[in-house]
Amino acid sequence: MAVWAIVVAAGTGSRFGGPKQYETLGDRRVLDWSLAAARSVADGVVLAVLPDRAGDPEPGADRVVAGGASRSESVRAALAEVPPDADVVVVHDGARPLASPALFGAVVAAVREGADAAVPGLPLADTVKRVRHGVVLTTLDRAELVAVQTPQAFTAESLRRAHARGAMAATDDAALVEAVGGRVVVVAGEADNAKLTTAADLLTARRAVARAAP
Repeated sequence: MAVWAIVVAAGTGSRFGGPKQYETLGDRRVLDWSLAAARSVADGVVLAVLPDRAGDPEPGADRVVAGGASRSESVRAALAEVPPDADVVVVHDGARPLASPALFGAVVAAVREGADAAVPGLPLADTVKRVRHGVVLTTLDRAELVAVQTPQAFTAESLRRAHARGAMAATDDAALVEAVGGRVVVVAGEADNAKLTTAADLLTARRAVARAAP
């Protein structure tokens, strides 16, 4: 089965103070870690970047596209560059640099075994409540909840069908597949696979990389 990966790196990093995907992490950029992990399972990689960087050389990617105003628009722009004969498409956030190749392999394997999509998830440690206007409506059963990460793998057919409704948007692509009736399974996520949102997150990632260095 042909596997292609999409790495989404078109965010402006408003909460970080700039495009964090280009910050240094160890001996390379944050983005380079994500590209390398995606390459571990993919026959080809499409990278979605900020429009003003679409002309920059990116040796870790086979194709580079200008991202859109939202995450979903960026994924759609990249998906249009995935060859029609791809069987599986993996979508990963460029700002999650510490996802392991093994995690990429796990979500791809789950799709190969028959799921429409596979996502990594971590169990929640805290009690979760649904709140409206500062008032608790109900307490949710955390045994049925997970915090979802990327990489997320899909059959190419299910991902294309989910994105065919161009106006739809979601914070992750699995939600779009769910909306069109796809079967989404969960594999074990990784604690170090945090999305870099603030400068403190980058410092945490740098410490993790330093600990892992020989």
